[in-house]
Amino acid sequence: MKNILTVFAFIATMFMGVQTSSAQQLSQDKSRPEVIAKTESAKLTETLGLSGDQGRAVFRALVAKEVGYQKNVDGKDAKSAPVAAEKKKLDDQLKDAMKKTLTDQQYAKWLKTNN
Repeated sequence: MKNILTVFAFIATMFMGVQTSSAQQLSQDKSRPEVIAKTESAKLTETLGLSGDQGRAVFRALVAKEVGYQKNVDGKDAKSAPVAAEKKKLDDQLKDAMKKTLTDQQYAKWLKTNN
């Protein structure tokens, strides 16, 4: 009985150790769209004074943009017509999302800092 408890405790300890190392690896991967968007949305929250709802909406818009960029733009010839069209489409989607989310004053400030 004592051996069974020892084996169970060992397995539980190993399982918890694997969980911790996986979580640390995910938070350190700086090329993930979520990490990039979180960094950018934190800057925008500080710069524009975003509310909680605005911050979440901006984060979702930035994640969508980063995912689209990584799938369709990054690592490809930026001068080719399909890549340029996809980049413009993604940028326009971000601008639309920002315009819906931000106040007029915040949107104007975002445009100034974004360009």
